[in-house]
Amino acid sequence: MSFTRLSCEEFVEVLASKAPVPGGGGASALVGAIGMALGNMVGSLTVGKKKYADVEEDIIALKQKADKLQEELLELVQKDAECFEPLSKAYGMPKSTPEELEQRDAVMEAVLKEASDVPLAIMEKCCEAIEVIEEFAQKGSVLAISDAGVAASFAGAALRGASLNVYINTKSMKNRELAEAYNAKADNMISEYGGRADKVLAEVMAGLK
Repeated sequence: MSFTRLSCEEFVEVLASKAPVPGGGGASALVGAIGMALGNMVGSLTVGKKKYADVEEDIIALKQKADKLQEELLELVQKDAECFEPLSKAYGMPKSTPEELEQRDAVMEAVLKEASDVPLAIMEKCCEAIEVIEEFAQKGSVLAISDAGVAASFAGAALRGASLNVYINTKSMKNRELAEAYNAKADNMISEYGGRADKVLAEVMAGLK
């Protein structure tokens, strides 16, 4: 099933069901794509306006980046669902004998890595989105500044949401060196880009009140 081809109603319905996918990772990727699209909208409302002629080239370049990030985040909605199936099957593998347990552990390590790679990729794209949204907020039409704030809020939420899918998978890894490396990478992205998203939101909020 292609989850990004579903209607909004259908996606929310399957998300609310007991179906194993989509879950938090896919939902985070979708929220990130929506946040990026809102930033892109700020750009769309800025292009062609005489008042912003001096930044028009910058805005057009930002919109091109935003188009690509929207597409990549939507692809990660599907990718997250696809990587969960082998993980789900691995948890169900027999472990009655030492041989079965050894085989299960080997498979688990491989699928846990993949299941961590995807939310890390979602986080990376959210970081890129936050960078673009920052510029849209600075250079875009003031008439759409509230949308820039919502965009930053969504991108920050998607970043943090995806991190939880990293942490829940690295927690089960036996390779603790790899697990801690993944955790550190996620921690660093939250520390820097979560703060940057919060700053955009706070500045927008202050300007509106």
